[in-house]
Amino acid sequence: MDTTTTASAPPPRAPEAERTMRGKTRPGDRIFLGLSRGAGISLLVIMAAIAGFLAYRAGIAISKDDANFLTESEWNPAGNPPVFGIAVLAFGTIVSSVIAMIIAVPVAIGIALFISHYAPRKIAAPLAYVVDLLAAVPSIIYGLWGALFLVPYLDGLNSWLDEYLGWTYIFEKTGEGVARNLFTVGILLAIMILPIITNVTREVFLQVPKMHEEAALALGATRWEVIRMSVLPFGRSGIISASMLGLGRALGETMAVAVVLSPSFLISGHLLDPGGGTFAQNIAAKFNEADGFGRDALIASGLVLFVITLLVNGAARAIIARRKEYSGANA
Repeated sequence: MDTTTTASAPPPRAPEAERTMRGKTRPGDRIFLGLSRGAGISLLVIMAAIAGFLAYRAGIAISKDDANFLTESEWNPAGNPPVFGIAVLAFGTIVSSVIAMIIAVPVAIGIALFISHYAPRKIAAPLAYVVDLLAAVPSIIYGLWGALFLVPYLDGLNSWLDEYLGWTYIFEKTGEGVARNLFTVGILLAIMILPIITNVTREVFLQVPKMHEEAALALGATRWEVIRMSVLPFGRSGIISASMLGLGRALGETMAVAVVLSPSFLISGHLLDPGGGTFAQNIAAKFNEADGFGRDALIASGLVLFVITLLVNGAARAIIARRKEYSGANA
């Protein structure tokens, strides 16, 4: 046996090291790395450009106005139309979005669980397809449906809430008029964001390791106990992410809200009273009639919406980061 040849032979390379060396020399890998890095940098540049544009135009409006920009209920920049209040728009945007989330998130989780763990395959596939179709309906169609169908039929519900829950102040109806209020807008937004939250949540639930579920069943757990102990903890970060996607849609919805809502500039805790306003609806409704300074004022309101959206998404990322033990990557 030739021991000299054996001793002088180089040791075999580890597969990871070999892949690393090939990755550094392959032109395709370098091109893909450059494209990926460029895409990430481009995204940051675009976000910075949007933020800079909004801040610049908002600064023009704020510097020429003596009123308090954030807290005035009616902000009339230099006497030029349009007249609106940032505080009122912030209140209406947040309240309608919160109502939508309270309604949509539990329903979406229930639908996702039914499709992924309860429904037979012959029912689950068509139901998932119908949910997907809801996401493809244009916003203006939702708005027309809400104005012509939802608003008239919610008058009875508003009267019932006023009669039995009016003592809560929130559901007390102090004025007359059709149901063109923030409560109706919240219900409409809940229907619009339902398919987004459902689809993402359903895909997360389908990624739950089967071994986790089978182990729970082998220990004698019921179907609900399997979902409570295995499915929901695994999909918690996915549920939060899906909810934030839906919340982003609700915060920025324009046409559907503009068709349904009767705008007003009074902050009221009575959700059943007609009136209210949101940032996106107000910008869409008043942009054409505004002059140069009025458009700067509307852009200033858009800056506030931009900041609110960033804060919401930042809070969601922080929550997900604290719940890494429930993410699918660590399961």
